[in-house]
Amino acid sequence: MNTIVNKPWGTYQVLDQGKKYLTKKIYVKPNGKLSLQSHQHRSEHWTIVQGVAEVTINNKVFKLESNKSIFIPSNSKHSLANKNDSDLILIEVWYGDKLSEEDIIRYEDIYGRV
Repeated sequence: MNTIVNKPWGTYQVLDQGKKYLTKKIYVKPNGKLSLQSHQHRSEHWTIVQGVAEVTINNKVFKLESNKSIFIPSNSKHSLANKNDSDLILIEVWYGDKLSEEDIIRYEDIYGRV
């Protein structure tokens, strides 16, 4: 826990974990974009703490600024993009019975990940 994990779009750090939840701090660099994905075993809550996020959930697009949040139900196709020139920081909370990085189905990814 607390190790910073590098990704093509930025970094994340696990802050806390319990039996049915996991909390991360996520940095998305300018023009970074997380893949269009879904999760079978967890829902997610995203709270923007710095910057502006473009969030896509099941083909609906939302623009979220600091101090705004959104809920992503399990099995929803979702993505997150930072289309700005400054870092985007958010707190992500997973909730579910099975919390694993392997619980991911990718549909689109600008970095070529499967």
